[in-house]
Amino acid sequence: MSKIYTTEITSDQIVSDNPLHQRLLKPYVIANQWIKGDLLEVGCGEGRGIDWMLPSVSSYTAIDKIESAVALLREKYPNCKFVSDHLPPLPFDDNSFDSVVSFQVIEHIENDDLFLKEIFRVLRPGGIALMTTPNRLQSLSRNPWHIREYTAQELTNLAQTIFPMVEMKGVTGNQKVMTYHERNRKSVNKIMRWDIFDLQHRLPASLLRIPYDLLNRINRNKLHAGADELVTGISQDDYIITETGDQALDLFLVVKK
Repeated sequence: MSKIYTTEITSDQIVSDNPLHQRLLKPYVIANQWIKGDLLEVGCGEGRGIDWMLPSVSSYTAIDKIESAVALLREKYPNCKFVSDHLPPLPFDDNSFDSVVSFQVIEHIENDDLFLKEIFRVLRPGGIALMTTPNRLQSLSRNPWHIREYTAQELTNLAQTIFPMVEMKGVTGNQKVMTYHERNRKSVNKIMRWDIFDLQHRLPASLLRIPYDLLNRINRNKLHAGADELVTGISQDDYIITETGDQALDLFLVVKK
């Protein structure tokens, strides 16, 4: 299997990734408040949240571009359907699913308008889709793996051009989480002080990905070494869903067809 765990795709097996892994897990844990029937996950990765969602749905289908991850998921979940493909468009018929989830994906999509239109197309009337993406206002540096990031208002405005019902929530953290976040911010700022020519915003993303991953991994390991109990002690229970996304770490979008 090829390596899929960059600092962009976190692992529950890497201790220093734990705060971010738990943050990314939270939307799956609470998705059962909305999902039902036939569920499609767009961008399933290594299947971080499948076990949390299966009890709430009658069928599970997923699509992801990483074939090695999809192959392993086919073996682990033989009663589910997995497709390896790039997107958009989505290789599914109109009105195929009652629910769609797509967590931390839209920031990687060049044509985000088509991406949302495809989710609308495959949803059945009355169907609900859940999406998360980083809140640009909380980002600590440029992420060269992302095509773009959004503010709550920007993503709301885009979704409202396609979906008749749009609700913007957020994923934030308690004091424990925000203590880690602030330590991370200070540590990243120390690294960014060396970027006196602002190369993170001047260079093409393709040239930044290797140094970004290297420095990000060093930074996470440093935070782990300096605050082991904090890093290992954070769980998904320490993340909170807010009713607005403006100040949240991640935007949590709920749309209905």
